[in-house]
Amino acid sequence: MQYMNKYLRNLKPYKTASHKIWSVTPDERAGMLKLDWNEATLPPSPAVIKAISALLERPDFFNLYPSTYNARLIEALSSYAGVPESNIQYFAGSDSLHEYIAETYIAPGDPVLILWPSYDNFRLTAEANGAIVYYSEMDEDFTFHPDALIHDIEMHNPSLVYICNPNNPTGSYAEPETLAEIIAAYPESMFVIDEAYGEFAGGSVNPLVLEHGNILVTHTMSKAFALASFRFGYLVSCAENISAISAARNSKGVTTFAQVAAIAALSDVEYMRSYVREVCEAKEVFTENVNSEFSGRLHAHTSRGNFVLVRCFPDRLKDAIMAGLEERNIFARNVSQSKSLHGCFRVTIGTCGQMKRVIKALREILA
Repeated sequence: MQYMNKYLRNLKPYKTASHKIWSVTPDERAGMLKLDWNEATLPPSPAVIKAISALLERPDFFNLYPSTYNARLIEALSSYAGVPESNIQYFAGSDSLHEYIAETYIAPGDPVLILWPSYDNFRLTAEANGAIVYYSEMDEDFTFHPDALIHDIEMHNPSLVYICNPNNPTGSYAEPETLAEIIAAYPESMFVIDEAYGEFAGGSVNPLVLEHGNILVTHTMSKAFALASFRFGYLVSCAENISAISAARNSKGVTTFAQVAAIAALSDVEYMRSYVREVCEAKEVFTENVNSEFSGRLHAHTSRGNFVLVRCFPDRLKDAIMAGLEERNIFARNVSQSKSLHGCFRVTIGTCGQMKRVIKALREILA
């Protein structure tokens, strides 16, 4: 312990979900429904499969480091995100991007404010870099109240504010117009807006980077684009911030496979949008079914992401439901990073057919 970074000595780890799907055969895995990490429940666009297959026909790149600046990829990301190429940089997943943000913008002792509950891995990343983390707690129904966040910003004067939007795990959403007002009002704080689930919400704060220098918008292609295994994310920010974070970035950290997959996925955005539409339809039906059929025992919160937070009554019912789902090869997420989440679990939303399987399982468990 004496040789360890002092900020890691008493650090509470980020709890990962079950990964039992990787301890079984592919045939057994096909019968499992993995709804615990908010991955896409279908494969990516056929364009991705085709591009990777073509890449394997030319294996002469295996022994080489990947491209450190893929101009074609930057151009595709720029077009999709709706900002100039100078406002884009890509990374090996948004988690890696968050680590670079912490290294670049957090000094030991800096106050960091997180809209809470939230994606707990960012808390860990901030603390590992010496930040003092404060929480701006949402109310019991997990509604975003801008006045409460403003109060906490003024109380703690944070050097950095982290907002997952849509929020994970609650599904709540802060409208871009509201965030724009807050970001403009506090130019001394850097705002990290994590839009991992932005495609499902139908909005983005990307345009704000052309007006404000204190905003970093992080994105991933693990969710709506179904590229989780490739680990690909990207940053949208002002050109000055892009230059600053690029100076710390490992330029050879994104694999050739990930770069090719991302370009292919961006060439078929309609495939992604079709999947998003199906997920949103399934989410609406699932939420209505839970709240009508299991009223008094379960409550599904409204969500703008590809997941739904479900509260159990009483709290201890959650344990029986989690165990019952796992017995039926359905894996949901046991969320526990905040007291406000006691009795709650999170379910990734897949297709309508997949969610019918979940409702059937809940019906059997609660019978």
